[in-house]
Amino acid sequence: MAQKVTVELVDDLDGTPIPDGEGSTVTFAFQRKTYEIDLSSENIEKLEAALAPFVSVARVADASPKESRPARTPRTARRQDLVAVRAWAHVNGHDVSERGRLPASVLAAYDAGH
Repeated sequence: MAQKVTVELVDDLDGTPIPDGEGSTVTFAFQRKTYEIDLSSENIEKLEAALAPFVSVARVADASPKESRPARTPRTARRQDLVAVRAWAHVNGHDVSERGRLPASVLAAYDAGH
């Protein structure tokens, strides 16, 4: 039996669906933490306008020097990715176990939404 998984992007700020081609996932950092938020084009403009006074006087900095950051091995990186996928799956109504292999359909849905 064939399955078709549809992922709908929803604005995290106001909960409205984001039509294809409008809005996106925005990544930003504050106080040494990196955040991601899905926003409509309108709310992206609001975020940019709110940050503009600060960005205009700030300096660009490296996220962290490579020398001080522990190297992520492919296995470690993959394990962290799977933790994120499981968390996303639970929030988005997918039934996944805390351990073991994740279904390909869940991985595909996660990839489509990110």
